[in-house]
Amino acid sequence: MSSPRALMRLCTWNVNSLPARLDFVLDFLQTHQPDVVCLQELKVEDEAFPHLAFAQLGYVALTHGQPQWNGVAVLVRRALESEPRIVQRGLPGAESYGARLLTVAVAGVSVSSVYVPNGKSLSHPDFKLKLAFLEKLHEYAASLPLNEPVLLGGDFNLVPAALDSWNETAFTDRIFHTVEERARWRALIDLGLVDVFRALHPAEQAFSWWDYRAGAFHKKHGLRIDFLLASQTLASRARTAQIDRDFRKKREGRIPSDHAPVLVDID
Repeated sequence: MSSPRALMRLCTWNVNSLPARLDFVLDFLQTHQPDVVCLQELKVEDEAFPHLAFAQLGYVALTHGQPQWNGVAVLVRRALESEPRIVQRGLPGAESYGARLLTVAVAGVSVSSVYVPNGKSLSHPDFKLKLAFLEKLHEYAASLPLNEPVLLGGDFNLVPAALDSWNETAFTDRIFHTVEERARWRALIDLGLVDVFRALHPAEQAFSWWDYRAGAFHKKHGLRIDFLLASQTLASRARTAQIDRDFRKKREGRIPSDHAPVLVDID
């Protein structure tokens, strides 16, 4: 399915290792023909990024990678006839957290691919690091020109509300569902950013991540933790939003990412 020429298709996807999922990603590009794609959890350093594979499909890739862990990228379709440029590599003040943010300017839009730390558990030291990262992300987002087209796409590793969890009652005050994480989410929204999927589907329970274990995907035991956050001027032009569960399904024995891609069409 390709976008009508009048629409720009924006996407985000945590691919959980690009070397392991490259065929899924290339298939996704051919299927949806997106214009801009934010990728997370590349698990590949910049020097080893498969630029040629994407170039053969008409995409340029801008990357901020590291070996084995983390890594973010922005793919831009060359048909946009706008040369993308990197504006920011790494979240200011949180560079030690790894390759978790990349901002690119393309076609009049500021696009950031974001990978928020998981946090592991409330008792783990990484939880405090996660909260600190979200605070730095808020500072960075506040510095962006939010009166212009701005997009933050990525894996935020938190559940904004009960509708976004398959079992809010069981997971209350557990990782992804905590008051602290949700307060930092609301702070981002209070800047004027819009969760585009939720804005277009205010009552739909849909998930973007499912645990590999215990048949969670087939049982619909998931969480919505991947978002496209847009400034008001960009969000007002959104026409459709979807989470493509097909790319979370196994294919001929190949294991997919545990995340599904999120897509938005902008007028």
